[in-house]
Amino acid sequence: MHWRWENCPTAWKGQFTRGDYGVPTIILEAVASQDLRIWHAFFGVPGSNNDINVLNQSPLFIEALKGQAPQVQFSVNGRQYNTDYYLADGIYPEWAVFVTSIKAPQMEKHKLYALNQEGCMKDIEHAFGVLQSRFNIVRRPSRLWKRRSIRRIMKACVILHNMIVENEKEMVKFPIDLNEQGGSSIALPPEVQKGGGPIFSEILRRRAYPSSTNT
Repeated sequence: MHWRWENCPTAWKGQFTRGDYGVPTIILEAVASQDLRIWHAFFGVPGSNNDINVLNQSPLFIEALKGQAPQVQFSVNGRQYNTDYYLADGIYPEWAVFVTSIKAPQMEKHKLYALNQEGCMKDIEHAFGVLQSRFNIVRRPSRLWKRRSIRRIMKACVILHNMIVENEKEMVKFPIDLNEQGGSSIALPPEVQKGGGPIFSEILRRRAYPSSTNT
């Protein structure tokens, strides 16, 4: 994802501007899962770089090349794998951690694989769209001058995004549905109390009571 840097210094505009964007930008590299959780975020590369340049600077894949990547174990079709994998497009190198699509598939199974791989690969674009829709500051051009401040804002937005995803996941586990088990819940009529409301002095006493007890 490219975040436009409106107040980029004039001396740096050539470094941060790419031809297809035409304006200075800063790149966010991220790894997201199907539930839109961002597991890895690397922000700060000038916008003139392509995906391969960003990949060569990414701390996650540098650790993978050194053999220091997090250990992941899973089984597919009875075969055990000890390294994780990432869905990517054809521009990425042929590394064991990258699972790319099949160009011009001919067989039905290859067409099915390419269809599912390309569909799942759009999860990262979905995550970027949700991130920008939740935080208007990363959808609009950044007007800050210091790259450090811009990096902190992006990091904070990613953390808050993951917190929201985690919170929504917990809400899905415990749905509130009165019709889930018929007859187990009833809706009571609303209680209406008539008469004069509490006087103003009583309201002030209630609000002042907690503060006085805490001190």
